[in-house]
Amino acid sequence: MMTDPIADMFTRIRNASTIERPYVDMPATKMKVAVAKVLQDEGFILGYRTGTYADTDAGKEFQETADMGQAHVVLQVFLKYGPDGERVIRHIGRYSRPGCRVYRSYKDLRPVLDGLGISLISTSKGVMSDRQARKAKAGGEVLGTVW
Repeated sequence: MMTDPIADMFTRIRNASTIERPYVDMPATKMKVAVAKVLQDEGFILGYRTGTYADTDAGKEFQETADMGQAHVVLQVFLKYGPDGERVIRHIGRYSRPGCRVYRSYKDLRPVLDGLGISLISTSKGVMSDRQARKAKAGGEVLGTVW
């Protein structure tokens, strides 16, 4: 049993980025897909897709699907690197934890690294970056920070 799936997602992305993998696979949930969408919108990853692996004659093959209801759905996150191979994600970490949840009003959300990074906020309007949350005047749980 996994107690903190978002922390597991961040750890997988951090580890794959460190060894310069082109993509990373993880079990998919609606929350993880929403976090991946924000990371893509903010330019930290190239993209993402959900699907399953099917056994074929050539080996395992990824088949895209939008249905999150079936078992063993995988989220593939395609990592982004600079022109010389430098990492775009230099830090990704959990802020609010299952044992100590952290909530902020939109008025209390401060820019990360003077706007170079983002905070991921889970609001009643969905998961969004701190910039989007201030613009929408929506506070919520601070999931983590990325820069």
